[in-house]
Amino acid sequence: MSSELSLANVTAGYGEFVILHSVSLEVPQKKITALVGPNGAGKTTTLKTIMGMTRLREGNILFEGEDITKLPTYRRVELGISLIPEGRGLFPSLTVRENLVIGAYTKKAREKIHESMEIAFSIFPKLKQRLEQKAGTLSGGEAQMLAIARGLMSRPKVLLLDEPSQGLAPVVVMELFQAIKKLNDELGITVLLVEQHVKESLELAEMAYVMEQGSIVMKGRGSELLADPSLKKAYLVY
Repeated sequence: MSSELSLANVTAGYGEFVILHSVSLEVPQKKITALVGPNGAGKTTTLKTIMGMTRLREGNILFEGEDITKLPTYRRVELGISLIPEGRGLFPSLTVRENLVIGAYTKKAREKIHESMEIAFSIFPKLKQRLEQKAGTLSGGEAQMLAIARGLMSRPKVLLLDEPSQGLAPVVVMELFQAIKKLNDELGITVLLVEQHVKESLELAEMAYVMEQGSIVMKGRGSELLADPSLKKAYLVY
């Protein structure tokens, strides 16, 4: 199974504060990989480090076999990595259409903006009905759909999802996980998913990693970790 994205012995943090300690992980191409663990474990910092948004002290980040460790964030986006941040980061006073257009800010993405919108609507058809609606008036589930759709506008090869189900009702969470599976199955987008819904994440993921205190403490196929007694006990999978 070839890796599209990988971290090798990455130590990183913010300023003088070190959050990640020798983190290594592999994200298989066109698969869903889950990164789970308690709050404060370093999961969000891992995603930000992949995007070049933290201070990397040691280690390397590879994308499609090329070392991108020293590249600025905008170059990583141009190469095909997109982060959907925790909290969504939408522009509430702008319409759904305007938020989507903002997502297509690379030259390559601007050339295919209408095609990209239709691709986003194939995953999130509700958004097509809300095109002229202000993002701040959307429901929580619709806002999260828009956040992911805006990330798709940059035509990513890899999508980094940070707590997409946060604050959503259980039935909406299930719809969201189905949409994530759909964009992976139908669009072939590689996904690295950070989530508090451990059971659902492991059911969805081909590969999974458990992070605690800035270190990877367990890894394996999602189905294997789902059956692990210690993981069940620690995270109340069942």
